[in-house]
Amino acid sequence: MRYIKRHRRSLYTELLMSGKLKNYLADFDAEAEEMFSRLVKQMAEKREITERLKVTDQMRWVQEMNNIRNTAAEIVNTDLIYS
Repeated sequence: MRYIKRHRRSLYTELLMSGKLKNYLADFDAEAEEMFSRLVKQMAEKREITERLKVTDQMRWVQEMNNIRNTAAEIVNTDLIYS
């Protein structure tokens, strides 16, 4: 919400005045969460980060998943939030 309030002032004002801000933010959040989850799943599959790796080499699994989650978050921020 801070981003649209600061950088997309007219959109924020329009949504606020029309009473649609809460729905807009809820829909936007759901879309961002879905995109994030999909990206994490796709990247983990591509890099073959599996539950088997989690059992055999837990530290590597954690490192890889943290890297994947950070990358996915950056993609969501760049493509969805800051565009």
